[in-house]
Amino acid sequence: MFKNIAILSAIMFSIGSASYAQTNINLGGMAVDTAAAIEVSSDSLAVDQDSGKATFTGNVIIGQGDLRLSAAQVEVVYAAENSEIAQLIATGGVTFVTATEAAEALSANYDITTGLLTLTGDVLLTQGASAISAQTMVVNVSTGTASMEGRVRTVLQQGGN
Repeated sequence: MFKNIAILSAIMFSIGSASYAQTNINLGGMAVDTAAAIEVSSDSLAVDQDSGKATFTGNVIIGQGDLRLSAAQVEVVYAAENSEIAQLIATGGVTFVTATEAAEALSANYDITTGLLTLTGDVLLTQGASAISAQTMVVNVSTGTASMEGRVRTVLQQGGN
């Protein structure tokens, strides 16, 4: 019930100031340990040592803790200074799932160093029976907080019969 009130309050605030068009939401289920190992599976892999990039193509699934991201293609960018994964760029129908939330978008950029996941293009977030859509969603996966911008719309389901 409190979660629905918090979401409704955020939405009512955004309606009251339509020119601002941003909604902040709490995504407790999207908090993840950014130090956890990242597992990637796909149909194919191309590596470019010179640019420090690896491109996974076809049925790409990435997991980190309870977090799952799937897409048609994911480019992995490695940090030059330590060869650790710095960024994941997903395109081609991106789906992002945790135990309690799911989001989909046209593309996503996950900056491992900052813990920010930016979903862009026809973003749809579902939390149980409630849904919210926008053009952009930025999730801080370390804290589980997010903001949505660009024609934010929602459907809130009440807990009654």
